[in-house]
Amino acid sequence: MITYNVDGVKMPKIKKRETTAWIRAVAATYGYKVGEVGYMFVDDEKILEVNNEYLGHDYYTDVITFDYDEPGIVSGDIVISLDTVRTNAEKFGKQYDDELHRVIIHGILHLCGINDKGPGEREIMEDAENKALAMLQNLC
Repeated sequence: MITYNVDGVKMPKIKKRETTAWIRAVAATYGYKVGEVGYMFVDDEKILEVNNEYLGHDYYTDVITFDYDEPGIVSGDIVISLDTVRTNAEKFGKQYDDELHRVIIHGILHLCGINDKGPGEREIMEDAENKALAMLQNLC
């Protein structure tokens, strides 16, 4: 089950049914089924608080993923700052909805075992994001 919640912000205008189907399809390409995934959309102040409290990081970010995976099943909580998504969309010349979907799937890709912090990993993540976003275009 995939849930979408907010804390201190308005729910973004995403098509939940289509987004859920897309997330399941992306996870399946990596050999995973989707278990319990909870999205929480927040503002910058809330994600800073979460980042500080749970990861010891004192900076803003667009997405934080908490991994509760079991073998073959992706499960976790994904916290997304809509403020940072908007800022990044403007910074990189992207549409807000496209950037939001990129961040939504970024968390799932982490749950599928793709990392982005080590040497060469950022490029692998970006390639996976681009392939997932292409899948979304084909579903719509």
